[in-house]
Amino acid sequence: MGSAISSCIEHLPPLADLIHPTPETYALLLNIFQYFPFSLIQWLTSFHPAGKTSLNHSLFNLPGRWAWCLMEIISPLNLLYLLYSLPRKFSLPPLPLLNKFLAALFTLHYINRAIISPFFAAPSMSPIHLGIVLSAAIFNWLNSGGLAGWLVGFDLSLIPDGSTAAVPIPTPMTGGLGPKTIIGPLGLILFILGMGCNIHSERTLFRLRREEALRRLNQETNSNSTTPPTHTSTPEKTKEETGNIYHKVYIIPPSTGLFKTILYPHYVFEWMEWIGFAMLGTLVLPTSSITATPILSTAGTSILRPELHLAPWLVPAAKVTRYLGVGFPVPAVVFVVNAVTNMLPHARWGRRWYVERFGEERVEGRGAVVPFCSWL
Repeated sequence: MGSAISSCIEHLPPLADLIHPTPETYALLLNIFQYFPFSLIQWLTSFHPAGKTSLNHSLFNLPGRWAWCLMEIISPLNLLYLLYSLPRKFSLPPLPLLNKFLAALFTLHYINRAIISPFFAAPSMSPIHLGIVLSAAIFNWLNSGGLAGWLVGFDLSLIPDGSTAAVPIPTPMTGGLGPKTIIGPLGLILFILGMGCNIHSERTLFRLRREEALRRLNQETNSNSTTPPTHTSTPEKTKEETGNIYHKVYIIPPSTGLFKTILYPHYVFEWMEWIGFAMLGTLVLPTSSITATPILSTAGTSILRPELHLAPWLVPAAKVTRYLGVGFPVPAVVFVVNAVTNMLPHARWGRRWYVERFGEERVEGRGAVVPFCSWL
């Protein structure tokens, strides 16, 4: 065991290359991220000490708002830092306008997610366990590092898992109508629509929590009644214990609007965001297509395109982009896959939580993210 661990450590890139990824380190980060290990665990257990299911008392609990901000702000900060530093390190050409635009969209999402949502929109946030914070931080660091390498123009030789032949790189389309004239604008529309509906559905949940907390407070003041209605969950701590009347006050959203058929529309619309982002990313070209100047290593030698053995579930997307004659935005596609596989089990266990707290009749047959599906 000790020798195996030592061997793994010896094969890790130097710390400097992890902070400022080389093309080889970029390929390594993507190879790790496409098999992000925490997804399987979340399918096997409902234990998730954050949000509705946070632990009341734990030595490893961190303040909810600050913990959430810390683990999410890593994404935009690391991305922007690498977009600034990597071109200088490798003497790359300036970022194309499209690449800057994609970075701006990504940053915009995380300004809402890491700052506006926890500090200005959420009525309260339960403590978050240190383990959750660390796993989310690793996720966001890997993701932003991969996206940064892609946006600065690092290129890859893509090899389907189990094969020795690289996937041919499509020839960039130079003119006329074609898939790229449709995919790009459609991707932008999906991103904007997904982000807007994601924010709207999340803010709806926050509004319902505020209204329910105020209703309870008024009821206690007027009638001294402490019995909550059957359609809300019982708070686990009182206002006196937390200093926040909204703490642990949850209400099942009524089956109207975006919540008519599913309980987690904010998850679905976030996935739509990143699908749109990946579609827009099919128009991004690697450095080899932008300039004939090879990337140089810190030792002054030319760097060949590193190989990336694609996970089996990414191969169909690679074939589709090849057929359409557009680029395959590997980091963006990996992000979509990991976002879905990490959030889907949360939604599934969350639906079960709603059923346990409020009863199946209050859930009204809605699915977690698939309309009227009790399992999903």
